Amino acid sequence: MSRIYYKSLEEIELIRESSLLVSKTLAEVAKIIEPGVTTNQLDKLAYEFISDNGAIPAFLNYNGFPNSLCISPNEQVVHGFPSDYVIKDGDLISVDCGVIKNNYFGDSAYTFSIREVNEEKQKLVEVTKKCLDLGIEKAVAGMRIGDIGFAIQQYAEANGFGVIKELVGHGVGVKLHEQPEVPNYGKRGNGPKLEEGMVIAIEPMINAGAASVLFHNDGWTVTSKDNKPSAHFEHTVAIKKGQADVLSTFSLIEKVLQQKK
Repeated sequence: MSRIYYKSLEEIELIRESSLLVSKTLAEVAKIIEPGVTTNQLDKLAYEFISDNGAIPAFLNYNGFPNSLCISPNEQVVHGFPSDYVIKDGDLISVDCGVIKNNYFGDSAYTFSIREVNEEKQKLVEVTKKCLDLGIEKAVAGMRIGDIGFAIQQYAEANGFGVIKELVGHGVGVKLHEQPEVPNYGKRGNGPKLEEGMVIAIEPMINAGAASVLFHNDGWTVTSKDNKPSAHFEHTVAIKKGQADVLSTFSLIEKVLQQKK
């Protein structure tokens, strides 16, 4: 098992810079994500914005992935390819973004509700986002990875939703994916102990229906097995005493969305 990379305070600040650039990129996406726009257009915008800010899209060419963003509409869970898919009123569009800046990685994801989504989708988005908040509350020194997963799983399942077991969060910073794995399920008090210097990506992936997923033959796309919608929110988080230090932010995205209303 590969080791956990513990980051210095200086390294955490560099990861914060990368993570905030991810957040700014997702805010740029928020400006143009509308019915009639293709997911390819979102990807092109992200590539140009990240490049213009002196960084590299972390997903581009990662294990052969051909794009800067993973864009997953509706029943797609994660790792969807940008395409000529035309966004429609009522869609859920999950957008996952990573960047490399100054040799450090940031990673964050946001699920966009396109105009008037139905009640099921609205509840799914709200619950998944709350799951992220509850997981972050447990991401403090002295707790364990299982405490994060337990908090997420308990809330999602209490609301009748499925917690995907095959896909997990991860350490991040020096590489895009590091140890430890951060499942969205677990038992309190179990798993690796959280210590200062650890930086992790917490990313609930929650299905409106059953937890089961299908892995497609393209090697990337994952969808819910029952074709019900899925949502995905993610933050890059540094472990500290007392309270987690969230290095990415949704405030920039939500400011844009509020202005569009």
